[in-house]
Amino acid sequence: MGAGSFPGSSSGRPVRPVLDRDEVDRALTRLDAEHEAIETSLLALQDHAGRRLLEGAELTGVTRDRWAATEQSITLLWAYFDAYKGALDGARELRERRRWPSREDLVELTERLRGESVTVAGSAQAATLTGPARLTERFTLEQLVSRMNELYARSLDLVVAADAVWSALPARIDLLAAELHRTRGLAHSVGVRPGEHPAGDDLESITEELTSLRAQVVSDPLAFWVPAPGSSAPGGGRPDTERYDRAARALEDVRREIDAVLTVRQDAEQRLVRLRDVLVRADRTLTEARAARGEVLAKIAASEVPAVSGPPTALQERLVAAAEYRRHSQWHRLSPLLESLEREAEDELLRARESLTAVTAPLAVRAELRGRLDAYKAKVARHGMAEDPLLIERYDAARRMLWSAPCDLRVAEEAVLRYQRAAAEVLVPRQPGPVDQRGES
Repeated sequence: MGAGSFPGSSSGRPVRPVLDRDEVDRALTRLDAEHEAIETSLLALQDHAGRRLLEGAELTGVTRDRWAATEQSITLLWAYFDAYKGALDGARELRERRRWPSREDLVELTERLRGESVTVAGSAQAATLTGPARLTERFTLEQLVSRMNELYARSLDLVVAADAVWSALPARIDLLAAELHRTRGLAHSVGVRPGEHPAGDDLESITEELTSLRAQVVSDPLAFWVPAPGSSAPGGGRPDTERYDRAARALEDVRREIDAVLTVRQDAEQRLVRLRDVLVRADRTLTEARAARGEVLAKIAASEVPAVSGPPTALQERLVAAAEYRRHSQWHRLSPLLESLEREAEDELLRARESLTAVTAPLAVRAELRGRLDAYKAKVARHGMAEDPLLIERYDAARRMLWSAPCDLRVAEEAVLRYQRAAAEVLVPRQPGPVDQRGES
């Protein structure tokens, strides 16, 4: 049968081409396939684990509000589906009356398949989607499928998002809580407890945070969902793990602190022995510096000699306290004390060595002048000029100054320079090349 069209009529319905038998059959086949696909999707949504969890959970916050709206959408979906099924069944029944439908049948089938032939009772939920509330709404089958697709995508998006958060976060929180429990046990074994050690306080804070986080995730999963920008697919996004990640990092920091305390428990004795050795060396160096200062004051005149500090008694007292902590297994107190003692003991040894160097500097200058004087004397002797009266006189003058006490280093250095210049003047005629007038060492 060829395709025809509706004649204009007083009913006000638009003129629409009339479908022929084959077009009607193809349209019914396509609509049957859509019906089956929609029914399968709705049943899958009905059986979705996320939807069942949402129905049974005590929801709060944004999830409670959005789920209440989504429940209405799902109810409306089924109402739309029932209306769609009823319209399709009616069209199928009309088509099956005759093998060769009459023109009146084809006109009616065309109206049912292409016209606004589906009437659905109005609802508050439908009003939010279509505008002002109506007693009834009329759709074409195509429009009704489009509306169902829209509602289904919104509903599925919420269900999938909530299920994704519930699938990801509570299990991870539980694993972290188990690790927290293990870490707390280790902390207690080394005396790290709330109010006694910062790491103990941190463990309390992490425990409270995980408890609060889990309760919020369970009751308001959508508060922890980050939609993917620009994604239109249902469930496009990811769980927000920022608070979980922050708690995990905090626990890792505490775990490192506990490991450090455990390490202290294992090697505390060795570290205390090394500390005692460093402080003994610092004390001996200071003792040597004090003795050297007395020698310098007695043997070197007109020289600024720095004072030498006393023994590191404060560090010794803290070392005794560290030994007491070890004896009473107070590892959480011993750990930071040992670290600071080790730094300060090394600093003390360095200061003692610097003090010794500063105190003995005049003696080092005197030794350098003595060495230079004897080196020039040996050089003069190699050239057969050891008996030169001027050189003998200047050498004896410099030697008396350098080997007398107290020694005036400034005057002694001038005497050595005079001997160097005299030796250079005597040796110049005997040397073929130029002579370095600055002397040799």
